[in-house]
Amino acid sequence: MAESRLFKSLQVGNVEVKHRIGMAPLTRLRASSDRVPVPLMKDYYGQRASVPGTLIISEGTFISPSACGGFANAPGIWSQDQVTSWRTITDEVHRKGCFIFCQLFAMGRAADVEVATREGLSVVGPSAIPTEEGAPIPRPMTIDEIKQTVKDFMTASKNAISAGFDGVECHGGNGFLADQFIQDVSNQRDDDYGGTVENRSRLINDIMKAVVSALGPDRVGLRLSPWSVYQVESRIAGADDYNGNEQLDFAYKLWHGPLLVAGGYNLANAQKLVNEEYPDKDIVVMFGRHFVSNPDLVYRIKEGLALSAYERNTFYLNSPLGYVDYPFSVEYLASENID
Repeated sequence: MAESRLFKSLQVGNVEVKHRIGMAPLTRLRASSDRVPVPLMKDYYGQRASVPGTLIISEGTFISPSACGGFANAPGIWSQDQVTSWRTITDEVHRKGCFIFCQLFAMGRAADVEVATREGLSVVGPSAIPTEEGAPIPRPMTIDEIKQTVKDFMTASKNAISAGFDGVECHGGNGFLADQFIQDVSNQRDDDYGGTVENRSRLINDIMKAVVSALGPDRVGLRLSPWSVYQVESRIAGADDYNGNEQLDFAYKLWHGPLLVAGGYNLANAQKLVNEEYPDKDIVVMFGRHFVSNPDLVYRIKEGLALSAYERNTFYLNSPLGYVDYPFSVEYLASENID
């Protein structure tokens, strides 16, 4: 297994990962009610930094108070308290020889109306089109609000670096705000931010330009999800638990830098992807659910060990249950001389 390209080093922006298995961003809802990371989150990320050289993308992190309105107990990164608390997490990840980028996002029309109302916010989006029938109708954002969102992404990216993150990933997928502007089903504006593909992409392009200008290109990534809908992770053809035929061939042809791919991968198809299908591409295969239940996932994959099953009903509990109580393998503990 060690001979697989999965376990060859790779330069990803400003960091050199020691293998090509990464931890995908995972919403876990364990922050405080003020959206400040708590000590339990340090334990969680520290556990999953068990193999040096691992690349971790943080859970989705709100860029500003106005970006929230959903996901109670999801963290933010606009206040000094949040930055300081995130710093304890990034320090722990770095202490273990790993790397961590902060995923930045805003809810837009995907906001929960009850949470938004409680936080004094209105549900907004590119157009007055709800996520589904019966959902709240969002208020179309003004040009000033759109421009402020770009500024908020830039400020949040600077805060992330102050908090010790190695870089940021701007969330442009999964039906959140930036993706809502990209998709014509949610964007029917007739100004510079709607209509043509170029106009619908203007917000995410402006965000990326602003963040890159603040941090430099080596610290910035972009998440896209061309085959997914709101809160449903896309499943790429050949990935487990999926029978569709969506392909990422176009991305491999268009993008010549490092590419992080996610979508229900397992050991077999991850190896096939990097070893056989695209041996000339710089790919990191991102695992999500399996990282939830296997803090030593990279070690288990490398050694061919069985994986622990995850419990879906604990994914979003504001509790240690199903968060920091999944066991390490006995083999990993022995390798680290841990009783």
